[in-house]
Amino acid sequence: MDALKRTPFYDLYSAYAESRCIDFGGWELPVQFTGIVKEHEAVRRQAGLFDVSHMGEFIVTGNGSEAFLQQMTTNDVSRLQDGGAQYTLMLYPSGGVVDDLLVYRLGEERYMLVVNASNIDKDFQWLQEHLTDEFSGVTLNNVSDETLLLALQGPLAETILAEVTSAPLAELAPFHFIERAVVCGVEVLLSRTGYTGEDGFELYAPLDTAAVLWNGLLAAGAPHGLTPAGLGARDTLRFEAKLPLYGQELSADITPLEAGVQFFVKLDKVSFIGKNALVKQKEAGLPRRLVGLEMIDRGIPRSHYPVYADGVKIGEVTTGTQSPTLKRNLGLALLDAAYSELGTEVYVEIRGKQLKAAVVKAPFYKKSQGVKPQ
Repeated sequence: MDALKRTPFYDLYSAYAESRCIDFGGWELPVQFTGIVKEHEAVRRQAGLFDVSHMGEFIVTGNGSEAFLQQMTTNDVSRLQDGGAQYTLMLYPSGGVVDDLLVYRLGEERYMLVVNASNIDKDFQWLQEHLTDEFSGVTLNNVSDETLLLALQGPLAETILAEVTSAPLAELAPFHFIERAVVCGVEVLLSRTGYTGEDGFELYAPLDTAAVLWNGLLAAGAPHGLTPAGLGARDTLRFEAKLPLYGQELSADITPLEAGVQFFVKLDKVSFIGKNALVKQKEAGLPRRLVGLEMIDRGIPRSHYPVYADGVKIGEVTTGTQSPTLKRNLGLALLDAAYSELGTEVYVEIRGKQLKAAVVKAPFYKKSQGVKPQ
């Protein structure tokens, strides 16, 4: 068996007696430091610090970079200005998803892509395969092994970060970044992005700065309740906010229209891979939709549990748990469109029993509705 990969923060995890690591896509990563629910609640009320250095980063440069990314992704790269970022997707010709990612415009014909860890090699190969003669001036560089990534997330993230940087945080809008900000004395790319449904920042930096950034941020945040947070809380936080996870809400067999992220698909663009399939699907009517579920009977829906109505299987749960914020048994499910209306009663098969649930509004949590900081 291949040895699990480790991020530059791995040795720092041992300071936490309750930390527990798991195999996550070939990486040995912490599922928790002090407890998933504790960490989840800290991010909703104060702030959490996540090591997400397993994510991949590609640099795209050269003449034709914008045109290349326009062809490869669903969002409109031409709308980006220097210092701007956007969420987008890469698709197969069938309309299924290669990956979802962020695009950062570093400058004219200079971009950074941030992709999912499990898809780094596949995504890089996919991009290389499409560097046709038309895009001969474009260069791709995979810098994933040279780059660490920390996410500082929660309502007090700005307050904490302001103690270790002079960067103009209050002026930094969501999905914008400063390419050369100094945090804890370290030069980082600092972006106002995240994956928790809360305000927050992500910091990209060289590997050898890991200890300085980790210890410096946690020290600055200690009086404000900052805690390190693991994959478990990251998953429950993004789930409550209905932020998709590749392999569950998005895949080669699920289109972005079915997954409910059509806002990031610009069908008015001249061309992109997968556009024709999405246009046909939209015109024909979506066969499936991603919906929220709430259990009526006692039980917790989990990924891949089948969902039934009228005696037939109509789909399956993509993600489910007991919501730490709302204390309700909730799920996201990809169902036949005929059963996607709010209030529709369905049945989730849990341990061989079909238990009643209802289609409910999602996302389940929005920052505007709030959880009071403490």
